[in-house]
Amino acid sequence: MKRKFSDRANWRRITSKSYQSLYLTGDEFTGYVTLYLIHQLRDPLWKEYNGTRLCLADNGYSWLQHFPKNEHFVVTTMFDAKQHVVQWYIDICKSQGVTDQGVPWFDDLFLDIIVLPSGEVFLLDEDELLEAYEQGAISNDDYRMAKAEAAKVLETIRRNEFHFLQMSVRHRAELFTAVPKNGGSHGS
Repeated sequence: MKRKFSDRANWRRITSKSYQSLYLTGDEFTGYVTLYLIHQLRDPLWKEYNGTRLCLADNGYSWLQHFPKNEHFVVTTMFDAKQHVVQWYIDICKSQGVTDQGVPWFDDLFLDIIVLPSGEVFLLDEDELLEAYEQGAISNDDYRMAKAEAAKVLETIRRNEFHFLQMSVRHRAELFTAVPKNGGSHGS
């Protein structure tokens, strides 16, 4: 199981960035929301789904993450330089937490769900989850929880009740209007 940090401090591809973290409490959402702005990078990051090639990281792109309290998933919304959604990436996780420096993290349980603006949905890395279980890297309880959580998230997406898809666009526009435009890190 790999621990992933929202500030991506070791992401070597990125040469200039800004980062912010906020904690929200409300009826719609409670938890951390982070924004990672990519000012400059060495090489763009591309992925292909079902024959469609997407740029996920380039100059001017931003990644907004929601860490919903008491949930077993984290939602990353990837925006292009014009703040259009490129994709939503949902990591199924065992647990979430925050470092002493205030940086949210999660322990990744391998399963990922991709939602594209077109409405296409992909469940990824079932083979990695099974392999981790078979090799003893995760317990039977972790394995079953990851499968159940992914099924639950997929069902809420299918019913058009996964509110993070709409909320992420609003939060990007409302919460992060004063983010630095040049390089460097911005506090949490």
